[in-house]
Amino acid sequence: MILLTGATGYVGGRLLRVLEQRGFRVRCLARRPEFLAARVRPGSEVLRGDLLEPGSLGAALEGVRAAYYLVHSMGESGGFEEKDRQAAENFGEAARKAGVGRIIYLGGLGDDREDLSAHLRSRHEVGAALRASGVPVIELRASIVIGSGSLSFEMIRALVEHLPVLITPRWVANPAQPIAISDLLEYLVRSLEIDPTGNPIFEIGGADQVSYGQMMREYARQRGLRRFMIPVPVLTPRLSSLWLGLVTPLYARVGRKLIDSIRHPTVVRDARAREVFALPVLSLSESIASALRNEDRELAETRWSDALSASGSQPGGYGGKRLGRRLVDSRELFVGASAQRAFEPIQRLGGENGWYAWQGLWQLRGWLDLLVGGVGMRRGRAHPRELRVGDTLDFWRVEAFEPDRLLRLAAEMKLPGRAWLEFEVTPEGDGARIRQTASFDPAGLAGLAYWYAVYPLHALVFGGLLAALGARALNPR
Repeated sequence: MILLTGATGYVGGRLLRVLEQRGFRVRCLARRPEFLAARVRPGSEVLRGDLLEPGSLGAALEGVRAAYYLVHSMGESGGFEEKDRQAAENFGEAARKAGVGRIIYLGGLGDDREDLSAHLRSRHEVGAALRASGVPVIELRASIVIGSGSLSFEMIRALVEHLPVLITPRWVANPAQPIAISDLLEYLVRSLEIDPTGNPIFEIGGADQVSYGQMMREYARQRGLRRFMIPVPVLTPRLSSLWLGLVTPLYARVGRKLIDSIRHPTVVRDARAREVFALPVLSLSESIASALRNEDRELAETRWSDALSASGSQPGGYGGKRLGRRLVDSRELFVGASAQRAFEPIQRLGGENGWYAWQGLWQLRGWLDLLVGGVGMRRGRAHPRELRVGDTLDFWRVEAFEPDRLLRLAAEMKLPGRAWLEFEVTPEGDGARIRQTASFDPAGLAGLAYWYAVYPLHALVFGGLLAALGARALNPR
């Protein structure tokens, strides 16, 4: 039995999935079990417990072989150091009484000899409090975590995507050793088998020691964005955090704690982790590429009907709706025909068959694409009725195809970003529902400007296309 704390957080939520996939028996401790119950697989447990309430911990720790400690109070409005220290002492004492074999704790990199920020100092104090309990502790100290959804990565993403010119304070030049979320999770899992004798502290990181500025440049490179950085000699952590609050999703108080930590080098000085764990790790470039691929995969595997309003109305107002970094225009229509009949006109789209509505605007878009060096509409389609993954379809390419259910097209025209057009047909009662979704991943401000500028045309073209698909499902031509 493995006990997991912090399963509602970024690292804990991903570790939960990995442990379940590898067949471990998992028990989660949560202050609000109802928020977590729907996320666990059958066989995993969710028990209520609060680390600041010692009496709530005993049942959760009963029969536990190893416990992951992945909680902190960074988002609290004040006094987080005392809360973190008290929570660790409560947990360590309860684990000792329950006979837990080991505690695996994720802390933060930073040299104890330096005048550490309150956040990093607190992370180290938590590790010391857990070790003081007498339960064997394995402490992993990590720098920035690179993964879609992680706090540091989302800060970098927001700054680079939103600001063509970045005013960079001195902390942007400080060295760090970012680690990919996949590598961090592997370190956490392998810690179940590492000898905990002596309460080892392992410093872990990726393959590269880089600055935040270098991370921003690499992210911009992979997203095809040109960004200019202007260094300034003075920008206090408080002013930096307020600046972050304006241009990124971070709360100002979280941003300030994060920047307080960024002021210190967070690099691996002790290489024992690589010797003990023998884990090959990703470079910065590979970590960012993996984060972007993973985000694309998760969006591709998500049913739009699960993510968007099922009312059939246009969600999100002008410009559609945001899902992650994507902008989405999604529409749906019920037709009194079978799913097979509803899908037939979708499967015949493009080429000599045309796009059923506003064909002149489709042709105009193709001519404009040719003018800027794109493929235009001249490629057509290989067969008037049949489709396969990889086929070209005018200025689209078939990315996913499931007969009578799904067609997803990836745009190959010249764009300031990436675009997809997806059609999904689901049986419903005595008919079928067609969902048509156009999504766009904008590359910086140019991408955003493009999407909002052409959105009125989208309303005509995509609205007309969906209506025409419905009419052809009822009256095949």
